[in-house]
Amino acid sequence: MQKTPLMQRLGLSRPVIQAPMAGGGDTPALVAAVCETGAIGFIGAAYLTPAQIGEAARDVRARTSRPFGINLFAPQPPARPPEDAGPALACVAPFFAELGLPPPSLPTRPAASFDDQLAAALDSGAAAFSFTLGVFPEDAVAAIRRRGMLLFGTATTVEEASALERTGVDAVVAQGSEAGGHRATFTGDFAAGAVGTMSLVPQIVDAVGVPVIASGGIMDGRGIAAALALGADAVQMGTAFLTCDEAGVPEVYKNAILRARENDTRMTRAFSGRAARGIVNRFMSELDRPENAGAILPFPLQNGLTRPLRTAAAREGRAEFLSLWAGQGTRMARRQSAAALVERLSEETAAACIRLAGTA
Repeated sequence: MQKTPLMQRLGLSRPVIQAPMAGGGDTPALVAAVCETGAIGFIGAAYLTPAQIGEAARDVRARTSRPFGINLFAPQPPARPPEDAGPALACVAPFFAELGLPPPSLPTRPAASFDDQLAAALDSGAAAFSFTLGVFPEDAVAAIRRRGMLLFGTATTVEEASALERTGVDAVVAQGSEAGGHRATFTGDFAAGAVGTMSLVPQIVDAVGVPVIASGGIMDGRGIAAALALGADAVQMGTAFLTCDEAGVPEVYKNAILRARENDTRMTRAFSGRAARGIVNRFMSELDRPENAGAILPFPLQNGLTRPLRTAAAREGRAEFLSLWAGQGTRMARRQSAAALVERLSEETAAACIRLAGTA
């Protein structure tokens, strides 16, 4: 396969990026294993303290000398706690009680600031730095530039992609509506930003002068070949890597992905307060009832509120209380090692390209 410009800049032999998955899915073992295949893995550091960021980066570097990436959320405006937290606490209290947890309480502010996380990420030794949920501040972009890191921003519309290009990113991740996890939308509402990958990628390719990375619903080599045909330089895949042996999510989470059908995911604010796509479960269904709409706290307060519940559910194997982030390509998920997955993706991509060449 001919290398795209972005692959050349990163020294990749495969046009595959393992998506950053903040919350523990992208273990150092997974990140390093992906890098060793000639693709690139990313550390999702948004929920890590500076010390944890440094530890994760050192662990990755101890496992591989290949380039790896790191990701943070763009700084968010401070979330305003509600005047009356009673409805939010009442909504989740029965679930806490069911797991034997103390009654829920409003979360405190995060211990680590964005500036502290940024400083640790800059010292991580990563070759690429990506961000999502907004635009990075000018001083952060300048600091990343001084370290010689490639910078990727995430967009869900052409307008957002153009805004990211103006800030000086080296590539744009085009996140289609099929993608699992949090929506990256930062201009307009989430519904307006729900554009499918097949429609979004070529329009962003036509609008910007930097490489585009396709993301959302891509699970096999056919999806990679399609993304390359649409003009993308690489693909970013998350759900496909969550069922790998090295992924850090609980077994019940992996099994939920492997059992899920293409229509078993839905957008929800129930777990974090921000729109995200995950597999429908009991917690999501009950909190997403219309009468609870006003009881869900804004991001990241809701995320902090539900964290003790999700932690206990992971420990006890209770998938009905986990945020089962996943994209719409779940039927194509497989249990295998990261190395076996990337090898299979390469073979499938080559086969798809040969088949297309034969029909030209």
